This record gives sequence, structure tokens and C-alpha cells, in this order.
Amino acid sequence: MPTFAAFDGTQLSYDVIGSGRPLICLPGGPARASVYLGDLGGLGAQRRLIRLDLRGSGGSAAPADPATYRCDRQVGDVEALREHLGVEQIDVLAHSAGGDLAVLYAARYPERVASLALITPSAQALGIEFTERDRREAAGLRMGEPWFTEAYGALGRIWTGRGTDADWEGVRPFTYGRWDAAARAHAASGAAQRNADAAARYAAEGAFDPESTRAALAGFGAPVLVLAGEVDGGPRPRVAGEVARVFPRGECVVQRDGGHFPWLDDAGWFVGAVAGFLG
Repeated sequence: MPTFAAFDGTQLSYDVIGSGRPLICLPGGPARASVYLGDLGGLGAQRRLIRLDLRGSGGSAAPADPATYRCDRQVGDVEALREHLGVEQIDVLAHSAGGDLAVLYAARYPERVASLALITPSAQALGIEFTERDRREAAGLRMGEPWFTEAYGALGRIWTGRGTDADWEGVRPFTYGRWDAAARAHAASGAAQRNADAAARYAAEGAFDPESTRAALAGFGAPVLVLAGEVDGGPRPRVAGEVARVFPRGECVVQRDGGHFPWLDDAGWFVGAVAGFLG
């Protein structure tokens, strides 16, 4: 895997899939190795995917200072990757918790972003939270699924603070639009791909200043796509629309029956939506 030095000397790695104009891909988790993104449903046939492993995950080294796992402190890593690639501007795709990192990068380096695609993104950086109401609403859409009763019971125990490890395993079907063999395999790989310590520090106190970030993005000129899954609990489509409205050129699209990993639920639709946006 290719590597480069981050702002503090930490060696970071990335994968390259496909050819053509590069698309920087920031994974979620937080702190999950970027391999879970795969080729984003075939998007690698359209663009050269640069899948970055954030510090301490995948092939990237752990930093000497664990405080640098904090989201805002990893903005410099994205800029170091841009410089390493030798390009003036980058197209950025970010998934889930990676959305916060992408938003902070856009706020700090707006002139470096050609376009921004936020896929089922977290938006703590903008002061937008996903509530229990959102999760319950999304869960209620799955009542017809054969696994619903058991999974909803596990979800209830988690909401009341009585959730066990088995309950957290039991609610995984809610995350996917289709709980098929591919989704099961994808879900099962998650724990081994995630750095728990890095994840715990990612949104630590001081990571986000929504008021300042929103002010910095008020004149952001690049186009922004916010893609939501119809049955995803975080973000719900209406919340994704709120995220899109932060950006002067933001737009929101919703994948029918899509969950939190929309490239697994309908790869053709996903690739068409993202490739059409990127141009």
C-alpha cells in the first residue's frame, strides 16, 4: 500500500482502486479501516478511488500522541494526502463519521475542494445530531422484516441502557437496506476493522465548533451532494436535507429502501447518483 507522512510524521496508508481523476474517500466508523468501502459498488470503474486509512486504522500507523485521533486534528492528514498526490484541488467522498472530517476539511481548506459527496454522513461538526426519535422512526419502517421482532427488542434494551454485546449484534440488520448474505458478511467484519481507542477519541471535547464551521462554509463555492438512505436512522432523509441546506450549492438525494451503506443496497443506483454528481 502507498504511504505518506502526515503533519506530525505519522505514516498513513491508502489504497488505489480504478483509474482516472482521483476521488479521495474518507471512511467512517469512526476509525474503521477503509477496506469496508470496497469499490463503492463499482464506482472505481468511473473514478480512481483513493481510500485513506485514517491514523491508527488499517495500514496506517498509530500516532505518538493519541490526542491527534480527534477529528479536527486529522484535517491536516487530508491536506497532507492532497499535497502527496500533487493536485491543486480534490474531489472528496466521505461516509458516515468521515462526513465530519470532510466538513471540517472543507471549512479549513475551501479552495482545495472541487466537490464534496457526503454519504449517509454524521454532522456533529455542523451541530446536527441524530436523535432517538430518528432511530425509532427508521426502525418502525422495518416492521415487515422477518428479523424485526428480535432486533427491535434488542434496540429497546439498548435505549434503556440494558443492552448487551449480543443486543448490539442483534440490531445490525437495521443498518442495512437488505439483510442478505453480503450485508451479514459486511457487518461481521466491522469489529476487527475498527480501532476502538481512536474511535473513542474522534469526537472528544473540542473536536467540533459548529457555529464557526457554519460561518466558514457560508461562502463555500463547491457543489455538495448529501446522499441518504430511505430507511437509515442516521441521518434520516429530512436530517440529510438539513445538512445539504448548510451549503450554498448543496443538494440531497435519497436512495429508496437504502440503509447506511447504500452501495451495498443498490450498487447501480448509487454509482449512477454519485458519478452523475461528480461529472
